[in-house]
Amino acid sequence: MNPAIDQDLSLLHLVLHASVPVQLVMVLLLVASLMSWWFIFLKLFALKRAQRLTDSFEREFWGGADVNAMYQRVAAERDRAGEMARIFEAGFREFMKLRRQPAQTVNVIMDGTRRAMRATFQRELDGLESHLSFLATVGSVSPYVGLFGTVWGIMIAFMGLSSVAQATLAQVAPGIAEALIATAMGLFAAIPAVVGYNRYTHDIDRLANRMESFMEEFSNILQRQITSK
Repeated sequence: MNPAIDQDLSLLHLVLHASVPVQLVMVLLLVASLMSWWFIFLKLFALKRAQRLTDSFEREFWGGADVNAMYQRVAAERDRAGEMARIFEAGFREFMKLRRQPAQTVNVIMDGTRRAMRATFQRELDGLESHLSFLATVGSVSPYVGLFGTVWGIMIAFMGLSSVAQATLAQVAPGIAEALIATAMGLFAAIPAVVGYNRYTHDIDRLANRMESFMEEFSNILQRQITSK
């Protein structure tokens, strides 16, 4: 094989000598891929921490710990507490506030408690789902961006043959190769983003189900506490 062809088809040479639109596509895909990996690792650590704090809170709560003491501790270190602990703190704070008000019925107290927990639940869920939309966008758009680079590169390669009397593989191979690099980069950016999005969506759904179950059970406990007196 001709050494000149090998040199022309080297990866670095193809990238550096690609047409400007294809280079822009490659840079865009590279940036999207790096950002995706950054968010993937950030979300990995965030969800690991959320699961660990949720497990710890549930063990303490259902282990018979004093609710008032738990509330004081969570309120004092709210920023470091987990998502479920903050839901508990918001609900118990509203519950105690409404109970201190005169002439409040059980339904009014429990409705206010549930609304407080639901509002905190939505804020916590929004925090857990942050950056997932970016991963979804990269996963769905990157292959098409790479395909655009591929189409453009092949188009330029064949346009270059218009001034050549006899077309050979050596003349068209570099243009096609640079075009296929754009497709490969699009897939390289999309696949981890899709896998990360699907995995983290599943984990967040499981956490959300646990938090919703806790809200219902905690509401029942508080309601029994009112009606038993």
